[in-house]
Amino acid sequence: MSRVVLASGNRGKLAELRELLGGLGLELVAQGELGVDDAEETGLSFVENALLKARHAARVTGLPAIADDSGICVDALGGAPGLYSARYAGRHGDDAANNALLLQKLQGLAPQQRGAHFHSTLVLLRHAGDPAPLIADGRWPGRILEAPRGSGGFGYDPLFLPHDFDCAAAELPAAVKNRASHRGLAMAQLLALLRAAPLQPYTGP
Repeated sequence: MSRVVLASGNRGKLAELRELLGGLGLELVAQGELGVDDAEETGLSFVENALLKARHAARVTGLPAIADDSGICVDALGGAPGLYSARYAGRHGDDAANNALLLQKLQGLAPQQRGAHFHSTLVLLRHAGDPAPLIADGRWPGRILEAPRGSGGFGYDPLFLPHDFDCAAAELPAAVKNRASHRGLAMAQLLALLRAAPLQPYTGP
């Protein structure tokens, strides 16, 4: 199998992406297992941050790298927390605090005022200097609930009610979520790109 480094330490993302990439003969390895620290996310868009993370992981490991930059964008908050979803309450990855702050910000708003969507940008670099990375985007519309529901998923999943579903993202079976979610939609695009242009060993310039 070809090894690809995932430019993230998020176990939820790793599990989802491993499942989605399973049929392509790619072994996805978390960057932490290879001694790679997090890249500084200084971009002003999802695609910029995904590229920064993937290039950093590819440069350190010499392997192809895949990065996801994603977040939840709430209409009533002008798109926030957006790029800062994972550290909305101040500490990176504190899901409980992030969810609590989002509920506080939306307190008193009616359901029709709580529109939101998850966004995911996936980037795959064949090597650190790849001038033509594979880039895919996914968008999952819905609204923010008034209280968390479910114990599955991660991040804001307990607060997110997707359109066309009557349960929170955290209540969906993993297979259903992987197919319908922002990351699932982005991965479907990326898989199509990979099938058209499979990864080849990089031998340098």
